[in-house]
Amino acid sequence: AGTSSEGLVNINTADVAQLCTLPGIGEKRANDIITYREENGFFQTCEDIMCVPGIKSGLYEEICDRITVK
Repeated sequence: AGTSSEGLVNINTADVAQLCTLPGIGEKRANDIITYREENGFFQTCEDIMCVPGIKSGLYEEICDRITVK
């Protein structure tokens, strides 16, 4: 459920294991993404992942072509 037909990781539905397939995302950061999602609702855009503590533009540039919110 966390990956789309294009093989992208849906940051709104992915679990820890799916998030950990992204470069630079380990278990702690994956849990941070899920916690943020639970507290703030679904991400509206892929860029919104940079609102998660510890995820800056450099990491976003590495994963932006591998994530989706749809």
